[in-house]
Amino acid sequence: METAGGDAAPPPQQQRRNKSSAANKGKKGGAAGGGGGGRWPPVKPKKDLQVNRLKGTHLLTVPNFFTSAEAKAFVDIAENIGFTHQGSLGPLKGEAYRDNDRISVTDPLLAQTIWESGINKIFEDISISGKVATSLNPNIRFYRYTEGQRFGRHIDESVDLGDGSRTLYTLLIYLSGKGSAKESSGQALVGGETVFYDHRGGVVAEVAPVQGLALLHLHGAKCMLHEARVVKKNIKYVLRSDVVFA
Repeated sequence: METAGGDAAPPPQQQRRNKSSAANKGKKGGAAGGGGGGRWPPVKPKKDLQVNRLKGTHLLTVPNFFTSAEAKAFVDIAENIGFTHQGSLGPLKGEAYRDNDRISVTDPLLAQTIWESGINKIFEDISISGKVATSLNPNIRFYRYTEGQRFGRHIDESVDLGDGSRTLYTLLIYLSGKGSAKESSGQALVGGETVFYDHRGGVVAEVAPVQGLALLHLHGAKCMLHEARVVKKNIKYVLRSDVVFA
């Protein structure tokens, strides 16, 4: 599992099929905390967003939520901040296998900017148990997967933020992938798909990283088991937050 704060927790039983591995290799950097202080690139409000829902699920994809320039700017800033390696020992230790690099910042202004650039419109007609979407979690995370890195099967937990507010959807925005400038220069991303499974372990959906694509899925009690497949070539970058309901 992963909480809305991004910390790994014991996975479902299916996760035990994955191999155990000590994932303490990798790069260490200075993970940032605190507010953004104007460090982030501007994100323009988006009009006429195309929202695709996978039939029979709460899985949504939104192409071109970030422009190529916006995605690249976030990657450049994240690299300047510096990533910290995140690893786990795998299912034999009661954890989801995890091997990636991460930055976590608490930045209400950045969360509000991304929310108001179009996520708010997507959730105008979505309510859950009488609650409506109000904002994004100010805890913003950036993930980097280099060649050979992946995140095994897990679910994302809902987090109570107080005052009746709770996170109920995961937001992922791919900052690299198909459509990026690097694709034409022979540095295309290979692998790194986000794959969702049903309760029998059958594949429900495979979402390949496309630069600027937003992926939204229900988390908490009704979260589908999912994984980030291994990156086979080049680097996968993702921005992560959560949709807050109240």
